[in-house]
Amino acid sequence: MKYLSIMALVLLSVTSATAQSKKIQKATFGMGCFWCSEALFDRLDGVVSVKSGYEGGKIANPSYEDVCTGTTGHAEVVEVSYEPSKISYDELLEVFWKSHDATTLNRQGADVGTQYRSVIFYSNAEQKALAEQYKAELNKTNAFGKPVVTEITKASPFYVAESYHQDYFNKNSNQPYCRLVILPKMEKLEKVFKAKLKH
Repeated sequence: MKYLSIMALVLLSVTSATAQSKKIQKATFGMGCFWCSEALFDRLDGVVSVKSGYEGGKIANPSYEDVCTGTTGHAEVVEVSYEPSKISYDELLEVFWKSHDATTLNRQGADVGTQYRSVIFYSNAEQKALAEQYKAELNKTNAFGKPVVTEITKASPFYVAESYHQDYFNKNSNQPYCRLVILPKMEKLEKVFKAKLKH
């Protein structure tokens, strides 16, 4: 009898852990400087948190300086934790592709190097299929007038960036980079995705 009640408790905790994992999911995107990406995804309703970091490289725990050399293979990325009941992966993909230039290889504006590449790190088969389908559709319809070069690749270890990179726009909105580069992207987000923003 005691064994049965222990089994019931184990099943209950496994079920609640599964329900919890279904509630919050993760998506990882690289679209140039992570300061911009973090500021954009952070505004979306259904996004619980956004962390800036590095993914896709050859060494463990790289520093910002390491990644800036362009030799480690890492991309500057954001790890987005979101509630699928409020915002879908498809909607996150839409924001991703409409918020940066996915047709330039290893470059976003003045930021040049493999660390600024357009990349999606998928964590399951569903994310991979949706990303590939979306990219194929963009190329088929010639949505941007040039081919989309976004890399779609299996997630590898994500390394959180240094603390001064987190929540950068909110803490430094008066900095020239924030005013000249991030603010116009935020204004575009507010126009294009008004219905999806946090109130």
